[in-house]
Amino acid sequence: MIKLILIILLIPSFSFSQETFLSLKKNKVNVRYGPGFNFQVKYVYNKINLPIKQIDQKENFRRIIDLKNNSGWIHVSQLKKANSIIVLEDKVLFSKPTLFSQPVAKIKTGRLLIINKCVNDWCKIKTENYSGWIKTNNIWGSIN
Repeated sequence: MIKLILIILLIPSFSFSQETFLSLKKNKVNVRYGPGFNFQVKYVYNKINLPIKQIDQKENFRRIIDLKNNSGWIHVSQLKKANSIIVLEDKVLFSKPTLFSQPVAKIKTGRLLIINKCVNDWCKIKTENYSGWIKTNNIWGSIN
């Protein structure tokens, strides 16, 4: 019995961070080489609500990756729950969550959209000049 307990204690425990989408809370966010303020700034994001994917965490820092595969560490105070997506192909913005409703605008690839709510495979979004519904296929970000 003691051998079994020793074996269990000697086996390293691994904790894998779940990949989660987050959004940038501020308009200027520093991305660092490592998980601490003592690490140099690698680059700076200048886009509030930009969706990013968390791939690791260490204390108060989150390792992230963006749509273009840039990665680094951001302090949790600069992040918030995901509220935005980026479209990966041109899309049509509709007035209601159906393909048979009135088209409102054409949304170009790479456009940042703020999510209001989602129903099935449709999300009500807003952008600078328009609001309406889009299909949720071919997007970067989370719709949960």
